[in-house]
Amino acid sequence: QVQLVESGGDLVQPGGSLRLSCAASGFTFKTSAMSWYRQAPGKERELVASITSTGGITKYADSVKGRFTISRDNAKNTVYLQMNSLKPEDTAVYYCNAGWRAAAFGSWGQGTQVTVSS
Repeated sequence: QVQLVESGGDLVQPGGSLRLSCAASGFTFKTSAMSWYRQAPGKERELVASITSTGGITKYADSVKGRFTISRDNAKNTVYLQMNSLKPEDTAVYYCNAGWRAAAFGSWGQGTQVTVSS
């Protein structure tokens, strides 16, 4: 059974930083690309960043390029999202899923709430 458990969200001031984590189980993590998504209130879920199985290639949405960094630890079955220079428009629930640029699994974790506000 696939499990994706996101954590690390918080309330942070504009310009601040957060590091999100996603612990994965129930599939072969080390051979799976992984991606982070986010969904803001009243908006559709959008792709934020993706990373290949080895971590050698990453890709970002234009809105977060240069501010966010996706990484992974295959020994821990965990993918991370380092978010710097946060803006109010980054406020959303953040989710992870397997797959490169498209969600591999139809079921999602509970997500982690990121709120950027002064």
